[in-house]
Order: sequence, then C-alpha cells, then structure tokens
Amino acid sequence: MEGMSEREYSAHSGLSRGAIQKARKASRLVVYSDGSINAAASDVRRADMTDPDQQRRSTGGDSGFSGPADSSSYLKARTALTVYQAQDKQLGIQKKKGTLVDRARAEALVFRLARQERDTWVTWPNRVAALMAAEVALGVEKQTGTPVIIEAAILQRVLEAHVRQHLDDLADLRVSLG
Repeated sequence: MEGMSEREYSAHSGLSRGAIQKARKASRLVVYSDGSINAAASDVRRADMTDPDQQRRSTGGDSGFSGPADSSSYLKARTALTVYQAQDKQLGIQKKKGTLVDRARAEALVFRLARQERDTWVTWPNRVAALMAAEVALGVEKQTGTPVIIEAAILQRVLEAHVRQHLDDLADLRVSLG
C-alpha cells in the first residue's frame, strides 16, 4: 500500500470516515492506483475545492453562520456595523453637548460673514476719501508751506480701484470645512 487507508486519512485530517468517502466520490482526494490515499496531495486538493465554512463545521468549529460565503466577511460586516453604530452614538452625544456644528449652518455663517466684510470694504473708500484728501493736503502744506488741494473724488477712485483689486484677490480664497 503506497498511501493511507480511509481510516488513517480520517485520523490524519480530523474528518469522519463518511466525510472521507464523500470527498473520494467527489474527486477531492488524490488516490493511488492501489486505492490508497495520497495524504499530502489530497490535503492540497481538499483545501482548494472545499468551502472554508464547510471545513470548519465538519471539524466541529460551527461558526453559527451557514452559507456559501466566507464567514470572515460576515464578521467584518458585523464589526463595521458595530463601529458605525458607536460612531453614530458619539455624534449624537457631541450634537447634544453642542460641540458638533451643522455643516450647512457653518457654511452659511462663513458666507454671511464674508459678504459683510466685502460690503464694508466696498463702501470704505466713500467714507474715508474726503478725510484722507484733507489729511494729505494738510501734511503736504505743513511740509512745503504752500497750500495744496487734493480732489476727494480722484482719491476715492484710486482707493476703490485698489480695494476692488484686493477683494478680487480674496475671492479666489475658498473655505473647506471637510
């Protein structure tokens, strides 16, 4: 006899003799010409052809999950569900405590604040142009001794051009909240 008998292979593999007979009929075992079982080659073939979940149940390791799918995928899915539920509860707690802010509300607030800031800068040259023209004229007059007149309208246009350029540069700035 070149290989093992069914009883010897049953002891070797930890499977029942009936399971060995089924595996033989299903061609999951490598059999020598004398009918004995090539253990090493049969182990490899059985591992390739047999569902891992079926192997665990046949050796007494019933996972409580039946089906053709790999039970590790079930465990991964169950773990993912548990993690999701824990994160959901954590978010609920943070919301109740007030440490979690609604994203849409935060974005609306940032937009409103940016618009208020822009509106303040757009009207700024109108408010300060005359005052600045008077201050610059007074400063030049003190230094040179000759009276100077600076047109407030010209200074206002210059300020508006610079403020608009600055606001255009700021318009490229994007706020990302996640």
